Amino acid sequence: MFVRTESFKQYIRLYPITSLLILANIVMLILMEISGSSQESITLLKFGALFDLPDIQPEAWRYVSAIFLHIGVTHLLFNCFALCVFAPPLELMLGKWRYALLYVVCGIFGNLMSQWMHKDYFVSAGASGAIFGIYGAYLFLALFRKDIIDSQTKKTIATIIGVGFISSIVVPNVDLYAHLGGFIGGLVVMALISLSIRRRYRKRMEAEQRFS
Repeated sequence: MFVRTESFKQYIRLYPITSLLILANIVMLILMEISGSSQESITLLKFGALFDLPDIQPEAWRYVSAIFLHIGVTHLLFNCFALCVFAPPLELMLGKWRYALLYVVCGIFGNLMSQWMHKDYFVSAGASGAIFGIYGAYLFLALFRKDIIDSQTKKTIATIIGVGFISSIVVPNVDLYAHLGGFIGGLVVMALISLSIRRRYRKRMEAEQRFS
């Protein structure tokens, strides 16, 4: 499920939203590097990073814009790799717009959790909250849609989630709160999407029975 064998053109055609997300992340990093440095707080704040600073409250739009910013090339490459490998199956399963909605909402969940839980001043950016939302969505499917997720994929999902949270705790300067918030968001949003799909299917079946 997570083995990518597509050509570059096939990947873009099959997974347009994931491709656009990766492109947006790359473009924003390039713009930040041209403007200053993606590792400088001033540049990050200028482009829309989330923050908690003395006597200043972040604007609401930063909870979205921060999802598409990264602090340095290594940060960008790590998150783009995760997106490139793990996101495509979910885009196919949910469809473009549901998937895009889940991604952005989980990113916002992550940023809200980060802002709420941090007790010290900080500047934060990155797609990892949204990516952990994807992991949360997979966990929901593994638990409640066993017809979609096979046993080997379940083991892979468990490994990804375990390694992800362990590294969030062990690796310095990683926003555990954003990861946790995004992950919870993924579970919640996937549950709501699943409920919506079931209701639509039930209504369609009832309508077909009435006219049959």
